[in-house]
Amino acid sequence: MKVQGTTKSVVVEPTPGALATRVADRFLTRLITRTRNNRVAHVCLTGGSMGGAVLEAAAGDARIGEIDWSLVHFWWGDERFVERDSSDRNSLQSRTALLDHIPVPAENIHEVAAPSDGLTLDEAAAAYAADLARYGTDGEDWPSFAVCFLGVGPDGHIASLFPDRTEVTVTDVAALPVRNSPKPPAERVTLTRPVLNASKRVWLVLTGADKASALGLALAGASYASVPAAGAKGRRRTIFFVDEAAASEVSPDLIDRDY
Repeated sequence: MKVQGTTKSVVVEPTPGALATRVADRFLTRLITRTRNNRVAHVCLTGGSMGGAVLEAAAGDARIGEIDWSLVHFWWGDERFVERDSSDRNSLQSRTALLDHIPVPAENIHEVAAPSDGLTLDEAAAAYAADLARYGTDGEDWPSFAVCFLGVGPDGHIASLFPDRTEVTVTDVAALPVRNSPKPPAERVTLTRPVLNASKRVWLVLTGADKASALGLALAGASYASVPAAGAKGRRRTIFFVDEAAASEVSPDLIDRDY
């Protein structure tokens, strides 16, 4: 399925656990290949149950010792504007699942500011955008992520880009404050569509029958404003990693059995 110069493919595993293992395997393979050639890898992480499960599976893989973590930088597609020790914090989940278990330099972990850092929500978004700009490539004020993980909500949202809201259409800044989020917590910081789509590979990971409709709409080319997941696309690859429950409405010809 060709969409705007990239291929959208679907990879299916029977269960969420099997899916997490498969995604972790592909993730580590990608990082090993890139760092072995002494290339920096910027990675964009996501929260949610599958975001954590993938990182936990990666942490349990012996190959994490083959990666030069000094070459890997971690970012987040969105973050809840809560304290760093809050269970709602995506970065805390990522640290617990993987980052605290690998020798990645502290300066390579790029977290969004928390309220106790003394910044307002708007200032936190601006600071995150400024940090991204330090690693800008290809004439853009942000890096091109080697891998960008995205969860997908039942409503089709990605990061904190929710359907039919103004944040979905913003293209002139890298990061935005989000207020009155349809999903709590109410205040968040999100990357914008141009930053997400500058990624070399966008991997959308979703499980459960409640995601089947959103997946079907995304693959069918629904309006990005109404189904943000439909507009997610990597420069090289766009992969939907799903379990069988989420894949119930997927046409068999879109399923990639080899990736």
